[in-house]
Amino acid sequence: MKDVLTKVADVAVQRFGAEYVEARAQSLYKTMLTLKEGRVEAAKQGIENGVALRVLVNGAWGFASVGSLNIESLTEAVSDACRMAKTASSKLTAPIKLAEAKTVKDRVSVKPEKNPSEILMEEKIKTASAINKTALGYDKRVKSCTVDYLDLTGTSSFVNSEGTVIEQDKLYVWSRITASAVSNGVFTFSREEIGSTAGYELFDKETPEKIGITVAKRAAEQLEAKPPKGGTFPVVLGPEVVGVFVHEAFGHLAEADLALSGGVLAGNIGKKVASEVVTFYDDGTISGAFGSFKYDDEGVPAQKTLLIKDGVVVGLMHSRETARKFNVAPTGNARAENFRVEPIIRMRNTFMEPKDHSFEELIEGVKAGYYFKSFRGGQANLDGTFQVGVQEAYEIINGELGEPVRNASMSGNTLETLFKVDAVGKDFKLSSGRCGKGQTAFIGDGGPHIRVKEVVVGGSA
Repeated sequence: MKDVLTKVADVAVQRFGAEYVEARAQSLYKTMLTLKEGRVEAAKQGIENGVALRVLVNGAWGFASVGSLNIESLTEAVSDACRMAKTASSKLTAPIKLAEAKTVKDRVSVKPEKNPSEILMEEKIKTASAINKTALGYDKRVKSCTVDYLDLTGTSSFVNSEGTVIEQDKLYVWSRITASAVSNGVFTFSREEIGSTAGYELFDKETPEKIGITVAKRAAEQLEAKPPKGGTFPVVLGPEVVGVFVHEAFGHLAEADLALSGGVLAGNIGKKVASEVVTFYDDGTISGAFGSFKYDDEGVPAQKTLLIKDGVVVGLMHSRETARKFNVAPTGNARAENFRVEPIIRMRNTFMEPKDHSFEELIEGVKAGYYFKSFRGGQANLDGTFQVGVQEAYEIINGELGEPVRNASMSGNTLETLFKVDAVGKDFKLSSGRCGKGQTAFIGDGGPHIRVKEVVVGGSA
């Protein structure tokens, strides 16, 4: 494969004068499965082959993809990409340049205990059915349960005109479980996501019984909860909520392409934007984590990237293009969902660094507030405003956990909220998920428990 890709790259350089060429081929085996109330609603398996071709000609990008490994088709596609780049270059105000990257020659293998591609579809359906049965059998008020499952295995090959040649094995196992419960006109919803880059042995740790009970128990308990009072309160956030806050409210602002598009961090490099107990990282090197890999889709090694240190913005997440604009080194954050699309800047495993407080110390300073344990969803805007929905929450009264509350949310301005983080726990948890930014990417996020002096809590008046 690498010989074919190298020949195609040579065509772009020699025939069209491309200053840079990259070819990214994939041969992936994918399983997708959905069960709802014990019924299989969808089950698909298949192989997905294709090649992405990206060229830089006269300072402009050209891109083409083809679902074939045939040399003639690839040569035609890369020629189309070069013509496209030449046309685009006539309208450029400033030519695109790339930051330097080391030439790499590497073969990255993964050796799972249980390779999902070797597990029969019947066994995967059996696992999903066990989750479904456990959740629905936990409490008669739990009325629905949906299990979505995905695995992806195979190989990705990367070649560029600078001499980099990389072959990487790919392996992802992911599942999202949702459940709803109804009682006396009250409706509750619960969700859980698990994922790993290790293998199907994920379900030896996150057993169907454990997952099913977790999702159903949360939905059932929330039926007895009351709505929170709306207003401004101190809150303690669990690692899962911290993770979605770091990802949604801050992480996207720290993606250099969005920073250049008007995000609030572009002009805040080197400035204090949070309290001194706040340190954030984006790390692609954590073994087995859902957002980890050895090389990104530009052939740049993954690394641990420091974003905020002691409250000060010290870095952003970069591709080679944005790294050149900021005059820094690329960080290995360029990722593409598949061969059909170009790589863009994406998070990997984004988290807050733990400190030294116990959970008891975090809540004992709160006279009247809330503990937000598990999130329901979140969104953020380039101006720094955010909202995070919470699916499991409790009152904190005089330093003690109180009654559960349901349908809570928190909102505010990211930078203002970061300044109000006054204590950070010593525990740590990383969760798995998927992020949409025009493309879907597998990511991890998390951190310790933290305390925020005040945040706007959505609820009843």
